[in-house]
Amino acid sequence: MDFIRELDGGFSVIENLRVSGAREGKFGVTIIHCPNSTASAVFTSNKVVAAPVKYTKNVVKNGKVSAVFVNSGNANCFTGEQGFKDCETLVDLVARDLKVPSEEIAISSTGVIGREMPIDTISKVAYESLSKLGSGPENSLAAAKAIMTTDTFPKECAVEVTLTTGEVVKIAGITKGSGMIAPNMGTMLSFIVTDAIIPSDMIKKALKQAADISFNMIVVDGDESTNDTCLMMANGASGVDVAKDGKLDSNFQEALNHLCIDLAKKMARDGEGATKFIEANVVGAKDDEDARLAAKSIISSSLFKSAVFGGDPNWGRIVSAIGYSGCDLNPDIVTIAIADDEDDVDLVRKGEILAFEDTPYLERAEKIMQSKNVTVNIDMFLGDGEATAWGCDLTYDYVKINAEYTT
Repeated sequence: MDFIRELDGGFSVIENLRVSGAREGKFGVTIIHCPNSTASAVFTSNKVVAAPVKYTKNVVKNGKVSAVFVNSGNANCFTGEQGFKDCETLVDLVARDLKVPSEEIAISSTGVIGREMPIDTISKVAYESLSKLGSGPENSLAAAKAIMTTDTFPKECAVEVTLTTGEVVKIAGITKGSGMIAPNMGTMLSFIVTDAIIPSDMIKKALKQAADISFNMIVVDGDESTNDTCLMMANGASGVDVAKDGKLDSNFQEALNHLCIDLAKKMARDGEGATKFIEANVVGAKDDEDARLAAKSIISSSLFKSAVFGGDPNWGRIVSAIGYSGCDLNPDIVTIAIADDEDDVDLVRKGEILAFEDTPYLERAEKIMQSKNVTVNIDMFLGDGEATAWGCDLTYDYVKINAEYTT
């Protein structure tokens, strides 16, 4: 798409935006200051909901956000009334410092569930973060780093998009996510800002569409968090309206999709203990929903993820995962192939098994499975439905990380 150009610098490409990040040990605080922005968000569907999710849901109902407070190291979940009071304490701290109405401040948290916030420590780090607010690339990077937990690298993305009108706007975002990643909102915190003019109701629609094909299509371990939040703000600094006459510019939506997919893939690639990145492409499904079911089922299969880790081209685990996904499937006509950056090979072609012992198909498949990037391509030959999902292998280190998470 030649109307989308990737940019360096993360949030620094957006005017009238200041960000920061600071850490003390495992506790981090990110501040995003974006005055008078229209905003909306999507959240976890877990029935156990963290206090900051409840708090921020009330904030975004008004469609306006001027600042965001984010902390890592403690999820502030299953903390009762005290958890909500801690949200109010931290929001008031930011409101006083930035001179922003508290009702325009969103809050998010990530970390261990079921432990009260170490409010004194978090407040101390918050003041440090507030003192470092700035608009440079280093500020954006610090913000992305401060929200990391088991992540091994910071995740940010920025794009410039030429609209169908010829006007230009920018979108930037950061995210964190490495474990507890599953469909129904990839377990994550993500914050996106655009310099476009767009009302909050249109942000909600655009963000949901983007999330459905990005954050809702990644799987690391199949566990869904209690704190998932993806918040998008529009500060209008460009002066360009991307939702004229109640209709969102199609190029803007494509750019938002692109940015969200980029951030989602970075989370999947950084899965806890991961050594390999997996992409599953499904075409020819009865419809898009069936394609999504099949793609996510492949990426979710612990058996297949383990096979990828071991370099075993056990395509039976792929077809089994499709079979129990709930989608329509005719095993007699399906094609299953795998690929890496250099080769691709059919394992099953229109129901005919090609990759069995002592065949060149199996030999090529074994080499592909040793690669760092493994792609599964499925053609169902049942319709026009298509979808892509992303994930990673399941390794010994994943077990070790989560066996020692709170100790």
